Amino acid sequence: MENKTEPFDFRTLGKAIKHAREANGYTREQLGDMIGLTARYLVDIENEGQPPSLQVLYSLVTIFDISVDQFFFPNKNAEKDTQRRQLERLLDDMDSRDLTIMTATAKGIIEVKTE
Repeated sequence: MENKTEPFDFRTLGKAIKHAREANGYTREQLGDMIGLTARYLVDIENEGQPPSLQVLYSLVTIFDISVDQFFFPNKNAEKDTQRRQLERLLDDMDSRDLTIMTATAKGIIEVKTE
């Protein structure tokens, strides 16, 4: 029995990589230097949907804590999507005072949503 799948469209994943790179303050040149890529190759991944090699994909999603589940399995609820993982990474760098502020902020958001 043959199991055919549609080719994967890397454009959405490329946009997520671009967003994460910009949010972390890296230029394409800086990121390229970190993982041994040209800025042009990163442009192709981010803007053109160029499929990266498995090693490049692994490097990019690891550096930026991008969950690939949301892209490869869009119909399944990922346990932790990219935004949640990135938020958790930021929270890990906060002290108890910062976490008190974040907790109050989260509670305020939930309270406003339930009004």
